[in-house]
Amino acid sequence: MKTNLLIAVVRGKTRILSVSAMVYAIAFAAEAADDRVKIDNDQARVLVVNSAPGLKSELHEHKINRVMIYLDAGQMTLTDTAGKVERLNFRAGEVLWSPATGQHVSLNVSDHPVRIVEVELKSKAGGSSIPKTSPLDWVKLAPARYKVEIENDQVRVVRARYGPHEKGVVHEHPFNFVVTFLTEAKMLVSTPEGESKTVTRAPGDVTWGGPTKHVEENLNDKPLEVVVVEFKK
Repeated sequence: MKTNLLIAVVRGKTRILSVSAMVYAIAFAAEAADDRVKIDNDQARVLVVNSAPGLKSELHEHKINRVMIYLDAGQMTLTDTAGKVERLNFRAGEVLWSPATGQHVSLNVSDHPVRIVEVELKSKAGGSSIPKTSPLDWVKLAPARYKVEIENDQVRVVRARYGPHEKGVVHEHPFNFVVTFLTEAKMLVSTPEGESKTVTRAPGDVTWGGPTKHVEENLNDKPLEVVVVEFKK
């Protein structure tokens, strides 16, 4: 909406603005509108949204399924075109499945900003997919550390927790995946071939990964927690 408003203003002043200035203004507005998008490929679009207290969206719809990862606790309302109101109460770090919806308006009724990681799934729900299993499935190897939050034909969402200086188990990711860091992270990631790298991330960071085998070790003096969305298609 901000982009359309800016374009309208620019068009209304074509007598005093040069073409180059108009193109620059439109390009700048488009860039500003896209700063929430952190990952965008053929499988998913990942946004990190910061909703101010009292912020009300315009009427919109979500045509594809999403995984929602709430970085902050809060409350929001969703009001559809018939006036039906749904209230969402979520905890910091909570993960929810959000199916495609019709038109609605969202409102942050919290008294503080709320940050949300939205993982939009571009694959079609239902239908056939090629199952991939591994004897190094991390959930089966260490269910106390790796917990499945959501699983369906599109994704498996796993929450992973590590204590201070705790090391995980060697495991395999047969699918592409997105990692959302819920806490500050400094971890050593090593492969069975002996390659190692130190990864440092801030809370709220999101990263993309491909099929791999590795083991992680928390290098911090405090717990580490991440949410991993594995794409099955």
